[in-house]
Amino acid sequence: MHRSALLSPLLLAFLACGGSPRPPAAPPATPDPVAPATSQVAPTTPAPTPPAPPTPTGHPRTDLIPRAVVFGNPERGAPEVSPDGKWLAFSAPADGVMNVFVAPIDDLAKAVQVTFDKARPVRQYYWSADSAYVLYEQDAGGDENFHIFRVGRDGKGALDLTDRPKVAAQLVGMSHRHPDRILVGMNDRDPSLHDVYEVELATGKATKIFENPGYINPIADEDLHLRFAQKFEPDGSIQFVVARPFEKTGIAWEKRELVPADDQLTTQLLGLETSGQRYYMADSRDRDTGALFVVDAATGSKRTLLAQHARADVGGIIAHPKTGVARAASFTVARPEWKVLDKAIAKDLAALAKLDEGDFRVVSMSYDDKTWIVAYAGDRHPARFWRWDRKRQRGAFLYAARPALEGLPLARMHPVEIPARDGLPLVSYLSLPPSADPDGDGTPTTAVPMVLLVHGGPWARDGWGYNPLHQLLANRGYAVLSVNYRGSTGFGKKFLNAADRQWGKAMHDDLLDAVAWAVDHKVTTASDVCIMGGSYGGYATLAGLTLTPTTFKCGVDIVGPSNLITLVKSVPPYWKPLISVFQRRMGDWTTPEGVAALEAVSPLTHVAAIQRPLLIGQGANDPRVKQAESDQIVKAMQAKGLPVSYVLFPDEGHGFARPENMQAFMAVAEAFLSAHLGGSYQPMTADDFAGSTIQIPAGADGIPGLPAGVGRK
Repeated sequence: MHRSALLSPLLLAFLACGGSPRPPAAPPATPDPVAPATSQVAPTTPAPTPPAPPTPTGHPRTDLIPRAVVFGNPERGAPEVSPDGKWLAFSAPADGVMNVFVAPIDDLAKAVQVTFDKARPVRQYYWSADSAYVLYEQDAGGDENFHIFRVGRDGKGALDLTDRPKVAAQLVGMSHRHPDRILVGMNDRDPSLHDVYEVELATGKATKIFENPGYINPIADEDLHLRFAQKFEPDGSIQFVVARPFEKTGIAWEKRELVPADDQLTTQLLGLETSGQRYYMADSRDRDTGALFVVDAATGSKRTLLAQHARADVGGIIAHPKTGVARAASFTVARPEWKVLDKAIAKDLAALAKLDEGDFRVVSMSYDDKTWIVAYAGDRHPARFWRWDRKRQRGAFLYAARPALEGLPLARMHPVEIPARDGLPLVSYLSLPPSADPDGDGTPTTAVPMVLLVHGGPWARDGWGYNPLHQLLANRGYAVLSVNYRGSTGFGKKFLNAADRQWGKAMHDDLLDAVAWAVDHKVTTASDVCIMGGSYGGYATLAGLTLTPTTFKCGVDIVGPSNLITLVKSVPPYWKPLISVFQRRMGDWTTPEGVAALEAVSPLTHVAAIQRPLLIGQGANDPRVKQAESDQIVKAMQAKGLPVSYVLFPDEGHGFARPENMQAFMAVAEAFLSAHLGGSYQPMTADDFAGSTIQIPAGADGIPGLPAGVGRK
């Protein structure tokens, strides 16, 4: 399937931090100067008397898994086989920073470093179609203004292909017919729209081929001609358009089909076959779940259903690297299920299912389809990577991402299905401390403190597999429960649409129902639950401590919005084509009634209700949830005499990409949780903060065991 196939940016808009997919990047917008709503609402409870500085109540055991092993750099990152099948690109630490290396595919010991970033890990990289270059993406300080670079596989000749001020670049297309060039979207003319340029890889010369009047997600064919795009209409529906004639200049767009707003997150173009004659769609129209269809590209009228699932939307697709023909599709309720479309790969998938522990996915292929790179995700081990020889039907182990974790007492992750109060099934994942579940069956022998870990998005989902937060927290003695609340993706449009305008309402009720389930099943007790999460999960944390102030014992908010009005009015420019979607999904802030509804579920409105300890983590360069979102709730809490600990990283964005910063934050979070929830902890030392830019603008005295001078100016 053509590399330019993209998921709808809205699916990626508020993803949790960490190794999650990202939307097309853009310069941060200036926060809108909207006054906080706290003055409009009377306090619901008297402000509590600030407690004495906390101390850890757990115990520093000697068998704890070190934070550095969990959150430090992996030994190697995801491998990408070159199209000619001769080379492997992968990431590995160089002077403490993850950079890209290239090695002969059969001799990793001969690896050559090809990127040389000294500050931030290089996380997005891929090969040019002729295997001559490694292309990689990088931003500055987490601002998500990603540029696209190319470098020779010998590490020489690095060049920024998008070297323009404040530009955020998107890869639109590459082709084996034209391996010397790529298509790139750049928002240099209008920060909210990406024009499309043809860029020569050898020289970096960029020629504009399409000035964008308001479309997103362009898809190009193998001749690098733009063929399809889409546009969100004012009512939230999606208009798909097709280019006629199929030329690089003078494109005239013709309306192809309209996707109703109810189907906007479960219906999308997935990609174009290299013949240009057919394209693939996930489509939920006239059904609940997004099924996989193949469609005649010339007319759009001939549609063939290829695969479907009663409870899950189509997820991953295995396509032929040369033809782009879909050969298998995955559907995930609790764990992935593959449906074979091409019998020629049936034996490959059957063999791969037995090759290693956990769920597999094909991460890259050689152009001749003879070599696959396959990743395995188990619940008790991070990614393991194999090279699969299709002709010999034989796998060669490449490496484990984090071999230091192999053999350690990691916790099982158990899929559980929790009924919401209105009957919606909430697919969830529970990890228990090995000491509380010695036989590993998911049934605790004793109730333990629990962390409700809420995923970001909200238009994303949790899945089964190795999760570093689950493992660290379970190792410290906590049960960890992750819930796919309504609005999570992958479960059909009824489940997703049930979250419309339900921030702080039914979405929050799902989390409360999950806590009640855990108490009923003796996983924990009602008085021993903390809530923690990033992005939307950070909002859920703040909502938990304000809207239901006595439910949770404490909260850990990572890059979470505190005021939904200031959030939507300070979106990055590239989100502006999606404004109608946010108005439908979150609420309409253009009407007095809509403003009142959003303020009613904004944590900042109810800050006086907070009764439980709160830790906030924020990146200063976050373009999605601006630093102002954390600043304003911290300021409001301080004005009311409420204790809060605030951790800020000046060189991070939406989440903490630098391992030094992630380890520093988790050292603080671990001590905070131990003080208020009672689990074990690894005591902090100055070494835990080496290389971190951590600042603590407020509440340093609320972080037990913090070494003197750390984070304080």
